[in-house]
Amino acid sequence: MAKEINSIGVLSSGGDAPGMNAAIRAVVRAGNHYGKKVFGIYEGYQGMIENQILELNARSVKGILNRGGTILKSSRSEEFKTKEGRKKAYDNIISRGIDALVLIGGNGTFTGGMYFSEEYDIPVLGLPGTIDNDLSGTDFTIGFDTACNVVTDCVDKIRDTAESHNRLFFVEVMGRDSGFIGLRAGLASGALDVVLPEEEQPMEDLFQELERGASNNKTNRIILVSEGNKMGSIYEIAEAVKERYPQWESKITILGHLQRGGSPTCTDRVISSRLGVAAVEALIEGRHGEAIGIVNNQLKFTPFEEAIRSKAKIDMELNRILKILAT
Repeated sequence: MAKEINSIGVLSSGGDAPGMNAAIRAVVRAGNHYGKKVFGIYEGYQGMIENQILELNARSVKGILNRGGTILKSSRSEEFKTKEGRKKAYDNIISRGIDALVLIGGNGTFTGGMYFSEEYDIPVLGLPGTIDNDLSGTDFTIGFDTACNVVTDCVDKIRDTAESHNRLFFVEVMGRDSGFIGLRAGLASGALDVVLPEEEQPMEDLFQELERGASNNKTNRIILVSEGNKMGSIYEIAEAVKERYPQWESKITILGHLQRGGSPTCTDRVISSRLGVAAVEALIEGRHGEAIGIVNNQLKFTPFEEAIRSKAKIDMELNRILKILAT
């Protein structure tokens, strides 16, 4: 028989993402709806080790639906990677009567939760929270849509000055290992080209795209560069272009952590709310050791081991469409 759940702990771990607060709110209010106590664990796994745990209720999460970041804070914990650290964490949650966990984060968060659940037989479920959208088992992760909207808005503003001065702009976006943000925002903002981590793109290909834009009398050219691309740093790429085309004035903009901030979009609020309620209901039903996502608008449960091992694949069809429309 499934273990009866009376008290649920919720935490956020790893990089923050817009929509995490909406997920926390959903877990707390759904838990209370079903007569369960819900505890917020502050500072991620490190907070579990240091006993930074506080009971939450519906009023505790009032007014956070539209807030970016995470009210529970987030951190990375080296100590939790050790058995001794996980034992401290276990002792603390047991002392509070917590008998299940909901984790909001990415692969590292899920990995920690998988080990913890296996060692101490604690039901654990994970919600995919990362702006990178690189987790398998879900079409979109919490925070991805907001990040794409932030980038699109920034590029729209950059285009104003690019148009005014006939300039070439290189805009670096987050994406150390994946180009989801760069590709989606690049298509949405009408970028001339996107440099992605997923492909070995020769510099000559970029030159061809730039020349094609020039031949079509484009008065501004914007190139989105994912930070983890294989072509080189944004400075190296810009310098190579400058050497090849000294007549073009070019500028570099690095958006950085702007992409993690801001009020979550409607899409991210809805995704987070659905997943938070689903996590509580799944724990009550006896599910554990899984990440919960949404695929084709339906809930999907993926075992942690599979979710950690697999990586979401970028849709390169969007890149083909981008190049057609950039002419």
